[in-house]
Amino acid sequence: MAERSVMLELRSVSHVYVGRQGASLAVEELSLAVGRGEFVSLVGPSGCGKTTVLSLLAGLLRPASGEVRVGGREVEKPSAKVGYMLQQDCLLPWRTILDNAALGLEIGGAPAAARIEAAGRLLAEVGLDGTGGRYPGELSGGMRQRVALARTLAPDPEVLLLDEPFSALDMQIKMQLEDLVQATLRRLGKTAVLVTHDLAEAAAMSDRVIVLAPHPGRIRAEIAVPPELRRLAPTEARKHPAFQAVFDELWLEMSAGEAEGGEAG
Repeated sequence: MAERSVMLELRSVSHVYVGRQGASLAVEELSLAVGRGEFVSLVGPSGCGKTTVLSLLAGLLRPASGEVRVGGREVEKPSAKVGYMLQQDCLLPWRTILDNAALGLEIGGAPAAARIEAAGRLLAEVGLDGTGGRYPGELSGGMRQRVALARTLAPDPEVLLLDEPFSALDMQIKMQLEDLVQATLRRLGKTAVLVTHDLAEAAAMSDRVIVLAPHPGRIRAEIAVPPELRRLAPTEARKHPAFQAVFDELWLEMSAGEAEGGEAG
């Protein structure tokens, strides 16, 4: 964090889920700092708390103990400063693509002209210029996720939380969207945290990859992606000679974590 100011921070955070089966400790004493403009991925076996961490950062959950901070301020509830993109695009089928992209701005009370202008500009930026009058049912899965990205970016959040947004897509479309998302976030200077089960995706898109261990969730390893990979688009990073070493290190850490009691994701 020496060269970047801290944008996201978990300080000794623990979270407990309580259900009919009793209490379950999801994450315990987890501390993590993400620099402004940094792209960090979270990987780990199922049950290691990846999505819990995103929900804490988004203000959807309050920690049982510890502190969550965004931009130096404690997170107490969801904020327009933090955008959240899911695996499901969650587009409203009765609204046009333009109106879907403008939804966050509409909820935030932005004037009609301003939200239409911003949504149209972002649709063009994600390669969907001219589609604003169409409806979600007319679009492919990859195009729908582009709309979801535009909708997430429209309120101009400082942070994007990405919960496996590409996992339901065909490989070619998935890799195209990886390139698009990384390039867009870099151009806009956004901070991002990606949850993924795809180790190659994490290695290709990230500045750092955090490997979580389960039961309860905690940081097992932190792997810095070398600068020569970080400078490349994800599709090009996969072809670089340094890529395999990062992937192998992630694989070894994941395998060791699963051997210690994790469940394969």
